[in-house]
Amino acid sequence: MFAGLPELGISNGEDLKETLTNCTEPLKAIDQFQTENGILLPTLQSALPFLDLHGTPRLEFHQSVFDELRDKLMERVATIAEGKDEDRYGKLKELLEKSFPLVKMPSIQPVVMQVLKHLPKVPEKKLKLVMADKELYKVCAVEVKRQIWQENQALFGDEVSPLLKQYIVAKEAALFSSDLSILHNFFSPSPKARRQGEVVLKLTQMIGKNVKLYDMVLQFLRTLFLRTRNVHYCTLRAELLMSLHDLDISEICSVDSCHKFTWCLDACIREKFVDAKRARELQGFLDGVKKGQDEVLGDLSMILCDPFASNTLVLSTVRNLQELLSQDALPRELDVVTRFLPAMLSVLVDDYTFTVEQKLPSEEKTSLSYPTALPDNFNKYLHENRVACEMGLYYALHIAKQRNKNALQRLLPALVETYNDMAFGDIFLHLLTAHLTLLSDEFGTEEFCSAVFDGFLLTAFSSKENVHRHNLRLLLHLHQKVLPSCVETLVKTLEPSKQSSDQVKELFTKLTEKLEALKKSLPQPDEAPSLGLHPVKVPTTASTPTSL
Repeated sequence: MFAGLPELGISNGEDLKETLTNCTEPLKAIDQFQTENGILLPTLQSALPFLDLHGTPRLEFHQSVFDELRDKLMERVATIAEGKDEDRYGKLKELLEKSFPLVKMPSIQPVVMQVLKHLPKVPEKKLKLVMADKELYKVCAVEVKRQIWQENQALFGDEVSPLLKQYIVAKEAALFSSDLSILHNFFSPSPKARRQGEVVLKLTQMIGKNVKLYDMVLQFLRTLFLRTRNVHYCTLRAELLMSLHDLDISEICSVDSCHKFTWCLDACIREKFVDAKRARELQGFLDGVKKGQDEVLGDLSMILCDPFASNTLVLSTVRNLQELLSQDALPRELDVVTRFLPAMLSVLVDDYTFTVEQKLPSEEKTSLSYPTALPDNFNKYLHENRVACEMGLYYALHIAKQRNKNALQRLLPALVETYNDMAFGDIFLHLLTAHLTLLSDEFGTEEFCSAVFDGFLLTAFSSKENVHRHNLRLLLHLHQKVLPSCVETLVKTLEPSKQSSDQVKELFTKLTEKLEALKKSLPQPDEAPSLGLHPVKVPTTASTPTSL
């Protein structure tokens, strides 16, 4: 508790113990110890007996004075550090040398930590001592830890790793939320709101203005993304940069080659649309990347792989296609555009034509039936091209939002085989299940249930556990609307195996409990409905013979 005092020539408890052990007059020894180690203020000595008369212990008095002096000293340290004196850091280093021997003393430790916090460059020897002591490392300010981390990547990685894991777990939990809503889904929070998340704020604080630490975090994110292909790391990369942008940390933003691109894209995400002006700006940034700048291209790829960016870009594309259709125009350039989009537009035309046909007066209607097949190029590009696949998936969401059951029944079977199984990814299934709630009444027909479940969702549930979970989420939400015979079949089909995860088993248990509760709430078929009538007794009367 009193470690370090002897180094400064100050007596501690051990000195007092030795004095009392060897002295012949303990009271005189105590009095001398108090005089030598008390507050060296002559006028105070005559006042102390008054405290004794009031029953105030000397310890309480000295502790209150000590606390006051410590607070004043800490304020003074902050004032010196914030001042403009050229020698201010020299003064703090001098104070550090005098106080550091007492760093293990709980009452003095805050002062030492305050000095360390305000030194832009702590002496290496002191940093090593803090790093080697777990207790000191734990209580030191983040400003001190930054100086330790920038020279010790492994230690920094140990601090960052749990935060990255926490971030991914939170994102995946959001995708499997029990709430299925088109208005409040994974993409509902604004970019600004997302940057207020615990992990982003913590990482922003840990990095501060330190470019080296920022580069380390980016390297962690790049490595993890390449290893896992988890796009949530891309989201964090963009959110972290924009969080530093919000704080106007120019030391970092000015050296990140993706800053202006991310800033422009962030504005598009906020407005949920990429207009022509911003599209040109984004294209200009991409065109400005020079040959050989592979790391810049890699970082830009991560920014574009952020699901929030992809969502905005593809929604904007679908919206533009609708506008082109209304103007009888066609998009230009690119192989995907010249081959896939015409096929997609032909599907749009089919939907549009059929919808208009249904609105015509009966005498003007033709015997037009809704087409069931899709153009070959449409299916081909869904399977072979990532961009085309993204557009096809968002078109499926678009027609679900329009409550176009015919178009959805036509398209869903084609989504069974898509590029890298993107149709069975959590983000698309999260959105699709939410959009399907808009067609809840259609689940009362065998045709629609078959198209959604047999034609698409059940084709991969046995090999992909996430699909199993999304099936159960949808059924849990719509079980009252789904055709009873289909519910019975689906429950048997989706029953978890012993190898299934706890999440699947928990969802299935919730579903069976809801179905059981629903069954009990319905009137039993053998129960005769009560008419609210009371039985009436009819009195018996003796019959009298009728005379002829």
